[in-house]
Amino acid sequence: MGIRELKSKLSQCVRDVKRGETIVVTERGRRVARIVREADSLAERVDTLRNAGSIRWSGRRLGSTKPMARLRGKRTVADIIVENRK
Repeated sequence: MGIRELKSKLSQCVRDVKRGETIVVTERGRRVARIVREADSLAERVDTLRNAGSIRWSGRRLGSTKPMARLRGKRTVADIIVENRK
């Protein structure tokens, strides 16, 4: 669906998405966005991403990993990020 058509039929598109449809938005014939129903839970969000082909997941729990870095001193990660942005 092109952007112009989406703008003119937005209310109908929202109703369609509420019913579970997915709307693909195009611009000059190229796909630029996808409108999907908002998921209520994490499991629903993962299922939506999996069904869209955005992720692949076997359903198994992820294993634990060692920390990549450790902080020394009283500064937090947020403090370091803010300092580096200056």
